[in-house]
Amino acid sequence: MARAPDISLDHLNQKQKKVYSKISSGPRGGVRGPFIPLLSSPELADKVQKLGQFVRYECSIPWKLREIAILITAHHWKAQYEWYAHNSEALKAGVSKGTIEAIRNGIKPDFEEDDEAEIYNFCMELYGTKQIKEKTYKKVLDRHGQEGVTDLAGLLGHYNLIAITLNIFDIEVPEGSKPFQV
Repeated sequence: MARAPDISLDHLNQKQKKVYSKISSGPRGGVRGPFIPLLSSPELADKVQKLGQFVRYECSIPWKLREIAILITAHHWKAQYEWYAHNSEALKAGVSKGTIEAIRNGIKPDFEEDDEAEIYNFCMELYGTKQIKEKTYKKVLDRHGQEGVTDLAGLLGHYNLIAITLNIFDIEVPEGSKPFQV
């Protein structure tokens, strides 16, 4: 059961309403998931939504690769809602069903593209060892440049924050949706 109550505009203060409006009128199209508990701290919610908008929709890492990194993060944290929200986004971005299923099952996918394998290896190495070897770093650097490596670090940091928030507040997938299972 979720630890954050459902939000109602009638019960929000002015700061919360302002952030609610920014989120709902932006590319997310609504306030749900981690933003329900985050609205308890409107300044934090606003900063998180701004960073999230950048890393999810605007950063230099291609959409497909961003979604692979997000799914790996969701799997790492067993973040049910994050997986639910990004499984369909990954499909829209062109991530194969086989790749998604392999990540869900904790198995290295058989990648057809080197850039997908490089992002996967980078994320798995970071989550597994808390470090990135020079060889792994260089592959991502060579393909995406310094901006890309920095954007990837920001994306991973943001989605770790989101996964942790979802898990702390026990945000459930919408009724009728199948939760992520390992």
